[in-house]
Amino acid sequence: MVVSDSSTSLRIYKPEFDFNRILTGDARELLQCLPEESIDLSFWSPPYFVGKSYEKDWSFDDWQSLVSEVILLHSRIMKPGGFMVVNIGDILCFRDETMPRFQANNVRRKKIPVTREQIIALQERFPFARRTELAEMLGCSEQTIQRRLEHNNVRGGKQNASTRIKLTGCLVEQWAMEAGFYLYDQRIWHKDPCWANSRWHSNSYRAVDEFEHIYIFWQPGITEYDRSRLTNAEWSEWGSRGVWSIRSVARNDRHEAEFPEMLAYRVIRLLSPSHGVVLDPFVGSGTTTFVARQLGRRWFGIETNPHYANLARKRTHAN
Repeated sequence: MVVSDSSTSLRIYKPEFDFNRILTGDARELLQCLPEESIDLSFWSPPYFVGKSYEKDWSFDDWQSLVSEVILLHSRIMKPGGFMVVNIGDILCFRDETMPRFQANNVRRKKIPVTREQIIALQERFPFARRTELAEMLGCSEQTIQRRLEHNNVRGGKQNASTRIKLTGCLVEQWAMEAGFYLYDQRIWHKDPCWANSRWHSNSYRAVDEFEHIYIFWQPGITEYDRSRLTNAEWSEWGSRGVWSIRSVARNDRHEAEFPEMLAYRVIRLLSPSHGVVLDPFVGSGTTTFVARQLGRRWFGIETNPHYANLARKRTHAN
């Protein structure tokens, strides 16, 4: 980079920023080191606040603070017309202390076939009978009588808070808007059903987890639109499609929350120029930087865990 001072006719040489690196540290600190308006595409998947080992000690406020601050820091480093793309899932088991205890009467899986209706009918016949006596008549325990009458077969136990779904998209959109970004588009990543993570699927009406969101935020400015980035077949098959069916990583040996290379491949090819810089501030095992390098882009990654950062470096530079 050459800076000219016309008043003195001096030419000051400043080296270009050294991209193609993965740094170890907190994204909230290291993003401040990037040059202004230097990133064409930022593609990342933040922690989801679902109890992974690297977030198990966080509060919900901690999680919100992390993601919102990282988004805010993008407002300085994104090129006008560039895209910040966030892959995130909803929090499917968000604990809510204010929510009434969820009561589920599983009529098919009771070990003791005594119904509430039977107990009430027996009480009408013997209005002065105690619970122990009712239990003896029905051949069950007093606790069974109590559970049936009080509807206290509560999922998670009496002491634990009930869980509900917490939508993350509205939070991410709010933080992005506050940072000057606009939700330009979105994709649904349809992955294979995560049966192992859906312990409730056989004991409730809840669906298994099989999709995540890809939110595409635009930094105001002139966006380079190049139809030749994809073939006509690719535009038809996935470039212009709202749902991307991509199998998730079969074995999370490298990282417990790794997304597939195909996801990064599509986002990078679709939304970054061939000469562009791709950023991932939560680089994990290095999927984004690896694919960016394979596609001939410059890249930059940040990872707080030294083990994963080293793994990402080795993977990104592997042939």
